[in-house]
Amino acid sequence: MDDVERLMAEAYDQGVVSEVIRPAAIVPEDAARSVLVELALRDVQNGGVWQSEPTLWSRYDRPWHGAHNPAGAELIGTIQVAYGTPTKYEITIYRVTVTRLGTEAGWTVEALTDEALGYGGLTLASCPRATLAAPPKPFRF
Repeated sequence: MDDVERLMAEAYDQGVVSEVIRPAAIVPEDAARSVLVELALRDVQNGGVWQSEPTLWSRYDRPWHGAHNPAGAELIGTIQVAYGTPTKYEITIYRVTVTRLGTEAGWTVEALTDEALGYGGLTLASCPRATLAAPPKPFRF
């Protein structure tokens, strides 16, 4: 079972906190570049606790032992992101989930997000937000 499947299985159990970020947080270009570099430097396969992919940043409780070998490392939480939106070099954060283990260890949605955004000098509270447009009028004949 991979981490996403494990996270979804836990989501139906108590202790998992998942929050849709509304309006979505937009990480500006300079901060996005810094965050991505720092997450790469802190990769689980390089002695760090983060695994970053184009759609998901995952925080573990300890480093892995080599590539594809978590060796007992437990998932603390995930941040779902979209690269290149709303502009080419920005990143949108739209959902954050903290696992039961993360919740028990005292992690919150804000704490998890703030750790990642901190590499770019931001917090979830200070991060710019997406502009929400009014929904379209209903279609009428």
